[in-house]
Amino acid sequence: MFTDNLNPVLLHFNFITIRWYGLFLAIGVILAVWIIYKLFKQKKYPGDLALDLGVWLILGGLVGARLGEILFYEPAYYFSHPLEMIFVNHGGLSSHGMTLALLISLLIFSKIKKINIKNYLDILIIPIPLLATFIRIGNFFNSEIVGRATNLPWGVYFPHYEQNPILRHPTQIYEALTSITLFFILYILYKKYSKKTPQLFFFHLFLLTYFSIRFLIEFAKEYQTSWEGFLTAGQWLSIPFIIWGTTYFLKLKIKRS
Repeated sequence: MFTDNLNPVLLHFNFITIRWYGLFLAIGVILAVWIIYKLFKQKKYPGDLALDLGVWLILGGLVGARLGEILFYEPAYYFSHPLEMIFVNHGGLSSHGMTLALLISLLIFSKIKKINIKNYLDILIIPIPLLATFIRIGNFFNSEIVGRATNLPWGVYFPHYEQNPILRHPTQIYEALTSITLFFILYILYKKYSKKTPQLFFFHLFLLTYFSIRFLIEFAKEYQTSWEGFLTAGQWLSIPFIIWGTTYFLKLKIKRS
């Protein structure tokens, strides 16, 4: 058992406040862009293109993740408290909104630059679970996106989340651990088999595995909206991505049979 009394503020000086969440998010973004750049260079793709894509993915992904949190989870609250929309640390980011925004950003970028974005998606998707890892660690420091009540020995008390804390699943840590594992699996498989796999294989492998894992972890996560029932908002939003990834591999199997 552990009590999450971690101070979400890393540094406060006059009007400047740096939170752990922001630090972890920045680390995740920097590492993601660096990995994309290195993989582009190894494939002899233009390094400038990797950096341009990185900027678009950062801006599009963060905006989409925040909009996803606002629109998918508590739209009534945010539209009645519009200033809260800009305070990321008060509500966090939505991985589903981020994924949709990344795809839209890439589509717009490909139209502007007149490139076939499909040639790069297998690389661009590799560091996304690494970024998700750092975001979930930031969520743990913020005592947000907590799990449901549990009696398991690794349960955590979140006194910043509730006045009378109960033992809860540390679902932020569950997602961080599974995401970092998925990153290494994708990275190793890509390095070893990218020349032997069809285009978009790793992109769809990410969609299928990441959102399937997310769907399962949601069963241990506390409800975040007023309309959730047996399935959480996160599970409903994961289903289309799971179907998308499954459809790709079914088509691939049929094509090869």
